[in-house]
Amino acid sequence: MKKIGFIGTGVMGSSMVKNLLKNGFEVNVFNRTASKAKALEEYGAIFCESIETCVNDVDVIISIVGMPKDVEQVYDLIFKYAKKGSICIDMSTSSPSLAIKLYEEGLKKNMGILDAPVSGGDIGAKNATLSIMVGGLKETYEKVLPILECMGTNIIYMGKPGSGQHTKMANQIAIAGTIAAVNESLKYALEMDLDLNEVLNAISNGAAGSWQMSNNGKKMIEKDDSPGFYIKHFIKDMDIANNEAINKNLDLSILDIVLKQYKLLQENGYEDLGTQAIYKYFELKLM
Repeated sequence: MKKIGFIGTGVMGSSMVKNLLKNGFEVNVFNRTASKAKALEEYGAIFCESIETCVNDVDVIISIVGMPKDVEQVYDLIFKYAKKGSICIDMSTSSPSLAIKLYEEGLKKNMGILDAPVSGGDIGAKNATLSIMVGGLKETYEKVLPILECMGTNIIYMGKPGSGQHTKMANQIAIAGTIAAVNESLKYALEMDLDLNEVLNAISNGAAGSWQMSNNGKKMIEKDDSPGFYIKHFIKDMDIANNEAINKNLDLSILDIVLKQYKLLQENGYEDLGTQAIYKYFELKLM
């Protein structure tokens, strides 16, 4: 399985493609904004002007796109043009119910479908250290494991179709509470006239330490809003998790609070900033 079609070469996808190329795979690339895919030609990728040419006659198709509706649109074309026997790995964060639907449609087309969302942000994508949570048939997972290992270091088979997406929802719920807590911690420190960098040094290596604190905490202090992960995509994820929780009559109060904070940021035009821009929530509350 040396020939891959890759759909979605944004912040995450472009680095993932580079890591596949480094490991000797032939990679066709397509992106809705063509320039983002074409830029990968210098690294050895094959630029495709359509999904049809990207997925035609490849062994494995990887997708990582923004919204569930984008996933559906992409897979309508994949199912139309990909060859029988190919394996599709959707690494977007999408709804578990859609993952199950795609798996069932793949069975009809004699295609293997895995839901394999990732965590680790742009840094993990660049360093090939992503966490990858996989749902689908185990034998399908085992066939593409060498490909996944080019992009991540913590690769876990979670079970039946949809399980990868459910695991990612658990991940996003944990991130929601953590990043909001980091923001509140730094806000408290600021109000108490403490040096924020020294506070971060003091608390990030103890029991309060986390990836969010070490990476996004620093960005909050520097007011670096560049998107490793967009606010609009995080809102999408939290909405999915919230809807799944409602369907199970689960009360996830922290998720609910953080979702409201981010939606306030979205309402004020910040949806294309990185998730660390949650620090602007306090600025809006003071206006």
